[in-house]
Amino acid sequence: MNHRARLAGAALGGALLVSAAAAVPATAAIGSGAGTGSASSDTANNSSGVDRTTAVVQLSLDPLTTAEKTKPAPGKKVDFDSSAVKSQRARLQAQRNAFKKWLQANAKGAKVVGEHDLAVNAVVVQLNGTSIDALRAGPNVTSVGYQGRYRPTATQDTPYLDLSLVSGLPGTDTPADAGDGISVAILDTGIDIRNPCFADANTPVDAELEDVRDWTNSKVTVAKVFYNKARQQGLTAAPVQDHGTHVAGTVACAYGTDANVNGVDIPNQLSGVAPAATLGNYNIFPGEVDDARSEDILDALEAAYEDGMDVANMSLGGNANGTQDLLTIAVDNLDQAGMVVAVAAGNSGPGFGTVESPGSAERALTAGASSVGHFVGTPVTVGGDSALAAAGDFETVTSDVSAPLGVVAGTTNGLSTACSPVGVDLTGQVALISRGGCTFSAKIRNAQEAGAAVVLVANNVAGDPTSMAADGTPDQPTVPAYMVGLDDGQVLLTHAGEMTTVSAALRYEQTGNDDIMAGFSSQGPTDVTYRVKPDVVAPGVNVLSSIPNEFCDAAPCFAFFQGTSMATPHLAGTAAAVMSEHPGWSSAQVRSAIVNTATPGGLTSYTDGTTVVDDPNIVGAGLQDVAASLGARVALDPVSVSFGSVPSGSGQTRTATVTLSDLTGSGGTYDLSVGGASGSAVSFSLSDDSVTIPADGSATVTVTMSFAKQAAKGSHWATLQVGDAGHAVLYTYLK
Repeated sequence: MNHRARLAGAALGGALLVSAAAAVPATAAIGSGAGTGSASSDTANNSSGVDRTTAVVQLSLDPLTTAEKTKPAPGKKVDFDSSAVKSQRARLQAQRNAFKKWLQANAKGAKVVGEHDLAVNAVVVQLNGTSIDALRAGPNVTSVGYQGRYRPTATQDTPYLDLSLVSGLPGTDTPADAGDGISVAILDTGIDIRNPCFADANTPVDAELEDVRDWTNSKVTVAKVFYNKARQQGLTAAPVQDHGTHVAGTVACAYGTDANVNGVDIPNQLSGVAPAATLGNYNIFPGEVDDARSEDILDALEAAYEDGMDVANMSLGGNANGTQDLLTIAVDNLDQAGMVVAVAAGNSGPGFGTVESPGSAERALTAGASSVGHFVGTPVTVGGDSALAAAGDFETVTSDVSAPLGVVAGTTNGLSTACSPVGVDLTGQVALISRGGCTFSAKIRNAQEAGAAVVLVANNVAGDPTSMAADGTPDQPTVPAYMVGLDDGQVLLTHAGEMTTVSAALRYEQTGNDDIMAGFSSQGPTDVTYRVKPDVVAPGVNVLSSIPNEFCDAAPCFAFFQGTSMATPHLAGTAAAVMSEHPGWSSAQVRSAIVNTATPGGLTSYTDGTTVVDDPNIVGAGLQDVAASLGARVALDPVSVSFGSVPSGSGQTRTATVTLSDLTGSGGTYDLSVGGASGSAVSFSLSDDSVTIPADGSATVTVTMSFAKQAAKGSHWATLQVGDAGHAVLYTYLK
């Protein structure tokens, strides 16, 4: 299916409206429990694995970002013109040269094809038959690993922010000023500068893709491509895929942009979280490339830093590889050197321990996804009831269709998942089946083969329906098909056999189904270290944003996407807004301002939409609150405290130190307390019950974790409360 056809359907899916509380928002799989491609699907989220033809060899000297004489002071960047940096670069080059000389003598088939000295000190080796174990014998080698492969973490969610919802942000004259003076690197599939979100007076808004020679303007100031075969294949930074343009719009779409989805005007004008920020297009998925190697991503990260980018957005993910994961090391080092890196948690949920790399990095600003209640859909009426249905990759009706409602009974909320032949005659009927168990393509095909004229798939999780993705097999069903929400599916179930009308008209609707955790959102704790991830949750289901001209029938194009890919740019945009308002804050302080002011208790379960979710493995510190981030008074480092995994029955006691720094310029005294404990068998205590932080200074508090020998295995947590200024998760895992 071509891009235009694919997105035309996907645009009808469930988009997110950012609520006031949440607003100012591979290669692991694109999907979620719901999805790959341009819409959500019911296929599993598979990681892209590794590239076994090459290896990354890390060496012993510290890179520029962390070396004692070159690492920048908090709030500053590496000074590439300084004599200290030039001297350290020479030392790093000499160490890499020594390794290359050894390689020539001991592994003649292998070849160094890449070198790094900024975020990491490493070389990339084309193995050409050399064993990866053989490289470990090289001089000054600290670790060797295959390159990972990463994919965008979206199920076609597009996060867009309606800044009219947060017009009272403190410290800005108007929301249109948010992000002024800050540059955000978008490591993704490119940015379409023809869209009004990014266009300027010199941008050819109606130009053909192949006629735009330089994908830069006054809004998108950098456009580069990172792919080892880009030159060989003639690939450029052009936005051939839609994902990056969508992500970029969430970060910094121009304030007050009009949007239309499939002929339906969106009543609220759109704006990015930081509409005044400038952007950099670091295209790591050029052309039709859908996965990127560690080296490509690392090259892009380092280039973004050297280009002066303040924030990087990585809506991507892949297999987590413990403490030696190359990209997590790079993210941590770049954060310490002054660049905030927002990363998707991944779409591998539900399930603990599913957070992906590099979102698993300690210093990444890692995003989980929740819902925004709005979308453009197709009215379905029966009896006195009505529902709004979301389309996706499948056919839609071209004129109103009225037919009896054929309910296929089963065990999922009273409906069949239709993952095998349905066994009933649906000839000429509007078939009602359930989501789950197999791909949308398979279940819709089974209903079609039973004679259905239209297929309605009832969601099996709470909230709005989302756009359904095809599974990529060649024999796709041709019958019109839509998804309806879980609650609407239960109402339709009561109208079996009654005349039902599926309209060809479309309507935009705000549903109120906000702040429901996405079932696909990856969960912590991280592997090996058992850290809390995600850090915070932002809108990532039914998010509306820009897409390239080629993805709809009449440009400019906009669509609703979903995925942690859509939540991540909400955090990147917030970071840009915070940095613009508070230019002296360090990366750690910016991350804390976002994480430690999040709203706890504001997220509900995808299973029913009402049960409050407080497990930090799912929600981190809670739901992002942009206004609170801009007004943060105290920063905590780290943003959450993990005591790692502890043998159950050992009765151990462990301690950790939290540094609290003043963000107000005037200091203050704050009460300290521990609350929200998940149980009594594991306790967390503090060295003090209050703390005085001097103006522009810092203070520390010691947290002690202890547990009874009979404490149950699994996760245990509590909350460190710093007066009314913020809170942090305290976490341990008994194994």
